[in-house]
Amino acid sequence: MTISDVAEAAGVSRQTVSNVLNAPDRVRAETRERVNRAVSDLGYHPNRAARSLRASSPRMVGCRILPVHAETVASIQDRFLHALAEAGQACDHHVLLFTATDADEETERCTALWRAGAVSAVVLYDVTPHDPRPRQLVAAGVPFAAFGRTATCVDGYSWADVDNTAGTASAVDHLIAGGHRRIGFLGWPEGSSVGDARAHGWLAAMDRHGLLAQSHRLDVRGDDTMSSGTRLMAELLDRPEPPTAVVAATDTLGVGALHAVRHHGLRPGEDVAVVGFDDTPAAAAVGLSSIRQPIEEAGRLIMTELLRLVGRNPDKKADEAAESLHRLLVPELVVRASSAPLRSAPGA
Repeated sequence: MTISDVAEAAGVSRQTVSNVLNAPDRVRAETRERVNRAVSDLGYHPNRAARSLRASSPRMVGCRILPVHAETVASIQDRFLHALAEAGQACDHHVLLFTATDADEETERCTALWRAGAVSAVVLYDVTPHDPRPRQLVAAGVPFAAFGRTATCVDGYSWADVDNTAGTASAVDHLIAGGHRRIGFLGWPEGSSVGDARAHGWLAAMDRHGLLAQSHRLDVRGDDTMSSGTRLMAELLDRPEPPTAVVAATDTLGVGALHAVRHHGLRPGEDVAVVGFDDTPAAAAVGLSSIRQPIEEAGRLIMTELLRLVGRNPDKKADEAAESLHRLLVPELVVRASSAPLRSAPGA
């Protein structure tokens, strides 16, 4: 008999059963009675050894760190981990980093770390549309929160995500306000929740302004690298009616696009405008306008939610009345020299 069996019989979450057993004052009397009745009827006996290990946990939350690819200016996970660590430090929690070769190995390591008492909860990063990790961790009973969300079943776990669609739409609106009408998009292959959302924002904004006939889209055929951005932008600029502006799905592609603009003898921000996404330090260094993700807010929200899930936030009641974190954060356009108002059209 497991804690999941008790939770199902009582009609509550695993966390609620855990709170009834370990911190009953956090749970309403009616709920405590229902859980205790299920415990008695099922003959459930808690694993005292496992509870002891978790009680002596060093107040760690686990998070897999991803490798950095060559030819990229991405620093989003670095910013996220920094925000997570700062939020945790304020409440005596720390971040334990580990590596894994794939999603299945990550799930196994998260489960093993939690069962061994090395972490009190884990964080999922870079969630894909059909990501198996949330479902696997829910089944294993591991407390977790995700930065990003799957395409379905998003009510079954806690998450914070960025409204990538709104981000690229705001970039298109900004470029149109500057006089641009032929606006291209450099994106990822279909199948990525982040990439698809950013492409959809560009497409929806172009449609809203009645400019679909003047849109240009090219997707990378390999990794998200600066050379990919340079190659794709060169292809667009060589067309009979090239775009006067481009929205790139990442700053990496955007920096590569700037290189192609200069290579064609054009002036970035004057002849051709470019807007990236992520607002990395590289974007600021080269004057690339970019969409800034509220990473710091995401880190704080997720750490707060983890503390609620493990019952260590006195301001949050960890019973079934407490709502899980489901937050969509709006990014902000940071305007720099690369997206000045239109002065001339390349090829005109």
